[in-house]
Amino acid sequence: MATRYLYVVRHAEALPDQSGLSDKGRRQAVSLGQRLQDVPFSSLHHSPLPRAAQTARLVQQELQSEVLLEDSEAAGDYVPYLPTQDELPADSADFLLRFLQQFTAEELESGAELARVALERFTGPVDGNDEQHQLLITHNFLVGWLVRHTLDAPKWRWLALNHCNAALTVLRFAPGRPSSVLIYNDMRHLPADLRWTGFPTDLHI
Repeated sequence: MATRYLYVVRHAEALPDQSGLSDKGRRQAVSLGQRLQDVPFSSLHHSPLPRAAQTARLVQQELQSEVLLEDSEAAGDYVPYLPTQDELPADSADFLLRFLQQFTAEELESGAELARVALERFTGPVDGNDEQHQLLITHNFLVGWLVRHTLDAPKWRWLALNHCNAALTVLRFAPGRPSSVLIYNDMRHLPADLRWTGFPTDLHI
């Protein structure tokens, strides 16, 4: 087994109707691709939704390698885990559960299965002797799910993690060692006017 470095990105800023990227979003994606130019990626996975697929194409155009795009439902936008009230902190349980009420039972069931597949496909060491660098362009919920898994945090904890558009998180899965978060929600590649999109205004710092 060898080490996996998973570079996780929330798609760039989308248009209001989610049909693709805004002008800001396209600039974000290009800046991200330029930052990642020297990484020897073995794969680039992305959500099938237009905002993520377009982000992936713009990033790919900036990379120095010939890495191919791989569309994956497991990289999509879904609720990865539905907690029960007794799993949640007493002071925020009602707020979190109200937020989750907007999703149907069918969405929650399919999301749980996709989340299981995502952990199998995108986490843990890789087969072989050579370390791999993999890029995953996805959505806010899955970024939180993967980070909380990496830290062995309670399953409900994905709900408390937010990620900016085109920000970078890097996770490391090494044989015989605890998984780790090397970088989280890093926006250093984005000009000041392109930072913090998609993030709750009251949490900007």
